[in-house]
Amino acid sequence: MSLDTVTDWLSVHPTITQLLSVFGIIVLSWLAFILARKLILSPLRTIIRKSSTELDDILLQEGLFRRLLYIVPVLILYNFAYLVPPLEQLLQRIFAAVIVLIILLALGALLNAISEIYRSTVFARRLDIKSYIQVGKLLIYIFGTIIIISILIGRSPWLMLSGIGAMTAVLLLIFRDTILSFVASIQISSSDLVRVGDWIEVPAFGADGDVIDIALHTVQVQNWDKTITVIPTYKLLDSSFKNWRGMSRSGGRRIKRAVYIDVSTIRLCDEELLQRFEKYQLLTDYIREKRDEIAKYNQEHQVDDSQLINGRRLTNVGTFRAYVEAYLRSHPRIHQDMTLLVRQLQPGPSGLPIEIYAFTSDTRWATYEAIQADIFDHILAVVPQFDLRVFQQPTGKDFERIAKTAAG
Repeated sequence: MSLDTVTDWLSVHPTITQLLSVFGIIVLSWLAFILARKLILSPLRTIIRKSSTELDDILLQEGLFRRLLYIVPVLILYNFAYLVPPLEQLLQRIFAAVIVLIILLALGALLNAISEIYRSTVFARRLDIKSYIQVGKLLIYIFGTIIIISILIGRSPWLMLSGIGAMTAVLLLIFRDTILSFVASIQISSSDLVRVGDWIEVPAFGADGDVIDIALHTVQVQNWDKTITVIPTYKLLDSSFKNWRGMSRSGGRRIKRAVYIDVSTIRLCDEELLQRFEKYQLLTDYIREKRDEIAKYNQEHQVDDSQLINGRRLTNVGTFRAYVEAYLRSHPRIHQDMTLLVRQLQPGPSGLPIEIYAFTSDTRWATYEAIQADIFDHILAVVPQFDLRVFQQPTGKDFERIAKTAAG
């Protein structure tokens, strides 16, 4: 069959000619896409992988260049839409809308890449821009959707925007949480309230752990039991929360715990007791200084020393407090530049609380707990050395001993 014969046959069947032309344009657009990917994307990928900077690698990873390549076949289809005269205008609108959609997706990939690039900088710890990136993407997609709809219906996008102005109240209702979350994100970032990696406690939501993500709508906290608590961003500012970042920065973690002394064991120190206390290395200087100070006072005021109740006297519980403070002052794991107190709290049904208020020099949780445990192991063990007894609620053994005593 000669070429003239085929040409004559096609001229007699214009529908088949039109279908073949459309099929040819589709094949051409597909080939153009394959060729662009081979001639542009592949060499570009090779160049990017060999470059020393990671910025272009992130752009490639987010698919920015791959998405832009889809414009090539769509442009070919747009320019050859006249091959289908009845549908030319409709097809051009559809292809133009697809081009806008591709550009929107490319811009979304670009914003994702900007977020990843920023996350690798030193500023990311100070200010998380993830919520701002999400707001930017939301605005781009909203305006892009308006443009796509205006293209498809053949109206000006400004006309649609003016119509949306009348729907402001409805939009505010629809995007209420988004607006509140955006404002909260700005407050959190500008005031540096929370960062990724901070340890926070939010009792209202049962959250206690590390912040692993701060997004536009949610803040994710990984609790110490490895569960994840998701808190609406704007709700974080509505509730009270504690951020432990200050503790981590200071280099000291607080110990605030009391030992309860049985009040019935508290007494004045006689000479025999003072001689025993003076042999305790941490108390030697203290006892000598106090002895001289008290003797001088009692002599000046002509105190009758025959009775311990007269004049000034040391007590076993006061000497115990002095020992604990001296012990903490000499402890290598206690932060000596921070507050250090051994104080007496108000007595109650559980005895007299002697509270230790100090800071460890290591803020790591496990180390902190070990230091605290070692300190109180020692304190509880030395309490009897001062003729004191730790208060404890009666147990079954206590009642059994009382019963035996009463029976005997």
